[in-house]
Amino acid sequence: MKRSSLRKTVLTLAALVAGIGAGMTATPAQASPDAAHCTTGAKLIPTCGVLWGAAAGGFTGKPRDAEHRNWEKLSGRTATIFHTYHKGDEKFPTDAEIAMARDKAHPRVLLLNWRVEYGSTWAGVAAGKEDKRIDAFAARLKSKFNEKFYLVLNHEPEDDVRTDPKSGMTAKDFAKSFRHVIQRLRAQGASNAVSVVAYMGNEKWMAQSWWKDLYPGNDVVDWIGLDSYVSAEKNYYHAGVFKDLLDRKAKTAGSQGWYDWATKNHPGKPIMVAEWGAYHRVGKVVDKAAQFNSVLPELAKRPAIKAIVYFDTKKDLFGDRDISIDSTPASLAAFRKLAANPLFNVTVR
Repeated sequence: MKRSSLRKTVLTLAALVAGIGAGMTATPAQASPDAAHCTTGAKLIPTCGVLWGAAAGGFTGKPRDAEHRNWEKLSGRTATIFHTYHKGDEKFPTDAEIAMARDKAHPRVLLLNWRVEYGSTWAGVAAGKEDKRIDAFAARLKSKFNEKFYLVLNHEPEDDVRTDPKSGMTAKDFAKSFRHVIQRLRAQGASNAVSVVAYMGNEKWMAQSWWKDLYPGNDVVDWIGLDSYVSAEKNYYHAGVFKDLLDRKAKTAGSQGWYDWATKNHPGKPIMVAEWGAYHRVGKVVDKAAQFNSVLPELAKRPAIKAIVYFDTKKDLFGDRDISIDSTPASLAAFRKLAANPLFNVTVR
């Protein structure tokens, strides 16, 4: 996370009770009384329900796979999407990540975040200067990992944008870089990578004239992602509930909220809330139950959202925000109730 930064479902009482008790060992359940069991399809889009995921242990230095498993125990449900971060020439997916994806008891989908341009520029990537790096990644996939996975390229690009054309980091450079990487991976046979472009959805950046230029194109984007957070502290930065992190918009006449922008400009594209969380300042502990209790009603109104991935950490990059689910007992209880909902019973195929 950077600082600058159900489908309407009718549940029977029996289904709800079953979901609450299911926890990590839950078998797939119907998202509604008449729905078939929910599974992932060709582009890892669930046939029904919403995929549930996490990035745990952020900014701790601890192994992400161990932290993910611990978070699953804490929250009471397998986090089907396992979100990790990489840059430059790092070799990934790592053996630990592959093991998480191939866990037969709790199968997961990898969400791999890659800063391809690390040490270079977007323009450099688009011009082919990092093709060796891209080809090495494709070769690793073909030799070690043929399962489908989500690939985010340079998440939250907005605050990396530079308007000087000579910088190699303009919004158009980002779009060209994204296109080049995805097209080259496909040409190399890495067809198991499901591409995600992940925005910050911040009103400051949405007001910029270049913001529209970030989108790489429908042909290379499989999912549209959002990384967004809310404060549980009233009168603090971005205080609000789940709808507020989805609906931020530029403070100009006629501007759209982020969700409306995504669905109206790119209809048919599934949306992933690739990072979300509720925070309070470290030392300013506030109950987050209201934020967690607000999720299901909003998902019911927003059928394009097909996955949500929580980012959990006791301290953010700057050490002053607690985004954990268990900062108070009431917060954890509310989160566990959310996690237990049958809406998230989606089987990986």
